[in-house]
Amino acid sequence: MTPEEIERRLAELETRVAFQEQSLLELSDAIAASRDEEARTALLLHRALEELKAMRNTLSSSPVTGDASLEPPPPHY
Repeated sequence: MTPEEIERRLAELETRVAFQEQSLLELSDAIAASRDEEARTALLLHRALEELKAMRNTLSSSPVTGDASLEPPPPHY
């Protein structure tokens, strides 16, 4: 191999390594953003489930929709 060929191949390898480093940084940033989004989604889901539980508890303790045995008798009795 001539020194020019070696120089050309070295430059090509350096270019490839630089491209791969940039790609790795972009992938790392994308993974970090995805993890952040997953954490936000999990928090929103947790809050929604807590609200649903609270609404269920409220509805189950309501005299209209709760347990029939806990409701007062109708007025004609």
